[in-house]
Amino acid sequence: MAETIQPLGSRVLVRVLEEDSVTPSGLFLPDTAKEKPQRGEVVAIGDDEETITVRVGDRVFFAKYTGTEIAIRGEEYLVLDAGDLLAVLRDAPVPAGMA
Repeated sequence: MAETIQPLGSRVLVRVLEEDSVTPSGLFLPDTAKEKPQRGEVVAIGDDEETITVRVGDRVFFAKYTGTEIAIRGEEYLVLDAGDLLAVLRDAPVPAGMA
């Protein structure tokens, strides 16, 4: 039986997005030199809809050393308080004539 996780209260379940392992100049970074990830995708939200302003599928930035790390089927997730989310990543609109 497959299990699902439903955060409680004002908590959010975020799938951690891995940071690039190559610098803009082309250098490869080993795992020990990488920064702790701060980006993720919301996969579930708690039942306190008044304090949660993100939706499932939103890509978000979160504080570096926050949340509870969990692993489900080999993927890393964080359970975060909605207040620990710093920003939502949105695609920039394409200016007219550039598409």
